[in-house]
Amino acid sequence: MNITVILCTYNRCASLPRALASVAASELPSAVKWEVLVVDNNSTDETRAVVEEFCHLHPGRFRYLLERRQGLSQARNAGIREARGEVLAFMDDDVTVESSWLRNLTANLRDTDWAGAGGRILPERSFSPPPWLSLHGPYGLGGVLALFDRGDKPGELDWVPFGTNMAFRRSMFDKYGEFRTDLGRCGDQLLSGEDTEFGHRLVRGKERLRYEPLAVVYHPVPENRLRKEYFLAWYFDFGRSLIRESGRGPDIWGMPRPYFSIVKKAATSMVIFAFRWMVAMNPQERFFNKVMVWWQAGQIVEMYRLANPGKPQNEQCNAHN
Repeated sequence: MNITVILCTYNRCASLPRALASVAASELPSAVKWEVLVVDNNSTDETRAVVEEFCHLHPGRFRYLLERRQGLSQARNAGIREARGEVLAFMDDDVTVESSWLRNLTANLRDTDWAGAGGRILPERSFSPPPWLSLHGPYGLGGVLALFDRGDKPGELDWVPFGTNMAFRRSMFDKYGEFRTDLGRCGDQLLSGEDTEFGHRLVRGKERLRYEPLAVVYHPVPENRLRKEYFLAWYFDFGRSLIRESGRGPDIWGMPRPYFSIVKKAATSMVIFAFRWMVAMNPQERFFNKVMVWWQAGQIVEMYRLANPGKPQNEQCNAHN
C-alpha cells in the first residue's frame, strides 16, 4: 500500500517544523511506501525554505507543492491531484502526531470495506480550558478547537472525521469528487466544513468510515481562540456552512416553502436558546446556549444571502487560517 500525507500550510513557518518533524518520525512497516506532500498555499514567509530543508534531510520522503489559488480546499484539492498514494491522509500545519499515527490511521484502509478513517484529535497535554468552556458532555464545544474524541473503542464512526486527522482511499475522491471550495477556510472568515461535507457525501453514498482511537494527533489551542468572541464567530459561520452545504438556494426573495420552514425553525430555536442563556446559572451551560443563538443566526443570515445573490457579501479570500 502507498500512502500520501497531505499537509497544507499558509504562513506558519514557526510551527511548521514541529509538525513536519513529528510526521517524519512515523513508524510504518517496510512494505509500505509513503510520502509527505506539503502544499504551500501562497505563503509570504519562510515556508518554502522550511519544507526544502526537510526535503534535504529526508530525500524521497518530503515533497513541496505551491498552490497559488487561495483557500484550504484549493490547497487540499491540489494535493489530491499531485499525490502518489492509494491512501490519502490529512494533517494540519500546527499539530503534532504520534509516531504510530499514520500506521494506525491507515491500517484498515487496505480493506475495501472501509472508505476512510478518522482518529483522535486531542489538546496538548498542558491545556486547561477556562471556566466557561466545556469540551465534553451536553455543553461540549470542543469542535470549535478541532478536537475529536469518540472514546477508546475502534469501529464504525458515528460522526464524520475532522480534517486534521482523517484518511481516505484515493478512489473515494475519484468517485465522489474533491473538497468544495465554497466551504474551505479562506481569508478572515471562519466559514469551513469542507472536510465534514465530504464525509457526509460518503455516508450518503453508503460508504463506511472507521474510527481509529490509537491514531492520535495533538492540536494546540492558541490564546486568541480561547476568547468567547472567537467561539461566537465560529458558530455563526458554522451555521452559515450548514445552509451552504445543503445546496438549497432560493432564486428569488420570496423564499420557497421549505425555506420558510427552515427560517421558522431557526428563529424558534433562537428564542428558546436565548431564554436558556438568560436564565442559566452554570457558566458553561450559559455560554453554550449563547453560542447556539449565534449558530441559528448564522443559518438565517446565510439563507438571506442565498436569496439575494446579487448583493455584495464582503467576503475576502486572502488566506486560510
